[in-house]
Amino acid sequence: MCGIFGVWGHQRAAALTHLGLYSLQHRGQESAGIVAVGSDGVGRNVRKMGLVSEGFAASEVAKLQGSVAIGHTRYSTAGSSTLDNAQPVVARFRGGHIALSHNGNLVNAVELRRDLEDRGSIFSSSMDSEVLVHLMARSSSTKPENRLADAMARVEGASSLVVLVGNTLMAARDPRGWRPLVMGRLGEAWVFASETCALDIVGAKVEREVKPGEIIAIDDDGFRTLQMPTLPLKRCVFEHVYFARPDSYVFGGSVDRARRALGRQLAIEQPCPTADLVFSVPDSSNSAAVGYAEESGLRLELALIRNHYVGRTFIQPSQGDRDAKVKVKYNPVREVLAGKSVVMVDDSIVRGTTTRGLVALIRAAGAREVHIRVSSPPITGPCYYGIDTPRREELIAANYSVPEIAKRIGVDSLGYLSLEGMLAAVPGGPGGFCHACFSGEYPTAPPSSAEKYQLVAAR
Repeated sequence: MCGIFGVWGHQRAAALTHLGLYSLQHRGQESAGIVAVGSDGVGRNVRKMGLVSEGFAASEVAKLQGSVAIGHTRYSTAGSSTLDNAQPVVARFRGGHIALSHNGNLVNAVELRRDLEDRGSIFSSSMDSEVLVHLMARSSSTKPENRLADAMARVEGASSLVVLVGNTLMAARDPRGWRPLVMGRLGEAWVFASETCALDIVGAKVEREVKPGEIIAIDDDGFRTLQMPTLPLKRCVFEHVYFARPDSYVFGGSVDRARRALGRQLAIEQPCPTADLVFSVPDSSNSAAVGYAEESGLRLELALIRNHYVGRTFIQPSQGDRDAKVKVKYNPVREVLAGKSVVMVDDSIVRGTTTRGLVALIRAAGAREVHIRVSSPPITGPCYYGIDTPRREELIAANYSVPEIAKRIGVDSLGYLSLEGMLAAVPGGPGGFCHACFSGEYPTAPPSSAEKYQLVAAR
């Protein structure tokens, strides 16, 4: 669920990219990077582990001169969390340089990588994204956008991309439109980002989404588009449930309004007559809790305080990291909870470990009853398209019934939103969304376990 950003035609392209990455930090916290192309046509980059605020000194960004730049914040789903796997990926080929920032996951990357290595390609990382770079370099096409189209025609899965070939900036989405990508204008400059919140921070005006299957190319020769054949639309519904920022518009709709609608539908489907109040697991569940309170008539309270200097627990690279983060991320407000029957609204339960720890905190603060309401259905299957839920054995709802989950996490009751209710609540629903992790209806054939983990194991 990485964050990608690109600028063409602004003298402070790298500085704008640096600023834009701050607004995309929620999409990936393992590493960040920027590549800028100077007036000499040379691409220069800086890549660092950790947060954007931790990684880049102002002096380093200032050295990235030029009017074209791309950036990336990484959340790994294929490839280990190392500097070698930080993006943008940069490579030299006979036509100059290629730099690429990728949001998504390629389900046939192992097969393609094996074929490329058999033909002499040498990989410098264990990322699936590097496959696209090698495919572009091997293309016989002369135009950058045609090279990218040749590469994208070979891959299967989710790909939202910003790519540099020379001083040509390209933005593209896969033919199913799995991941969001938007385009904006800042004066005469063009700006691309995973979410509109990143356009807001640099002062760019939103123009439109990059269309599924569309490749946009911008350079000194002008603005060009190339449309690849499209496939049935499969936008990731989890963007509205959890990943996108509530102040963004993704897939043509407000994330905040979608989450409020999810919360209202949740209150209709899963009421809690004995509750005194409702509160959210901050921050991604805030809007859903507002919707639940509006529909149920329950008082909305601030019962959990989040430490904003701790990252998102779900997207930490290891279970040990997630457990440690939970212990320092939240603290209950005892005066709100003591003696009360409470509804805690969360957007999802993945492994259950975070939820179990939160319930223990709330009970220790004196809550009389704890009821959890989840604004999405049970996650019962892995995602192969960009969310780190790779193994069924990690997913609590894949292995236990709802009453069993309630017992394991220690709540008085547990209620999930139905699949039908979720799809009806999101903008443009109920069709055109990928919900494989909830329904098991995968748009592509899932890779075998061996193929899925080969890249991850190549460290």
